[in-house]
Amino acid sequence: MIGHIKPLINLIGELKRLPGIGPRSAERIAYSILDMDEEAVAGIGKALMDAKINIKRCPVCFSITDEIPCRICMDPIRDKSVICVVENAKDVIALEKAGNYKGFYHVLEGSLSPGRNVGPDNLRMKELLERLDKGVFREVIIALNPNVEGEATAMYLNMLLKPFSLKVTRIAHGLPIGGELEFADEMTLMYAFEDRKVL
Repeated sequence: MIGHIKPLINLIGELKRLPGIGPRSAERIAYSILDMDEEAVAGIGKALMDAKINIKRCPVCFSITDEIPCRICMDPIRDKSVICVVENAKDVIALEKAGNYKGFYHVLEGSLSPGRNVGPDNLRMKELLERLDKGVFREVIIALNPNVEGEATAMYLNMLLKPFSLKVTRIAHGLPIGGELEFADEMTLMYAFEDRKVL
């Protein structure tokens, strides 16, 4: 039956293109959309187009924004001496939600991955070095994902930053609050021991 309903097949096909949406999820979402009234569906469509048209990359930090430059880069009360390097805009949002970091950001737009042909020239490393050259930063915080690509990128960045007279730090890795030792993998336990603190 579904094979004869071309608009439904097209909708499911488009939904499957989204990351994390498999065939079953796409079908469920498609049927949910069919159950909505036209005004609600139009609202979703408008929000999608509005986001696509009005969200841009900040030319300073390369995070996403609807203002150029972004609100964080224009905030006069942020700590101008600290810059936090992250992989993507989602990381900026996560750190801002935590609420304890008050410096600036620099989004690399990825991490080094030779297997996917992502080298230093494919990332915003040159722009980072230019910002550090022009700015009055005293510390660079490397906040990259604790995976193979993130580790390689952090080591490469550390090498690039050697000529600058800056404090280069890395966010701590370890066990999550509420986590249990028996369920932690070896890398997590290794970092938890390396990043231990004096009580």
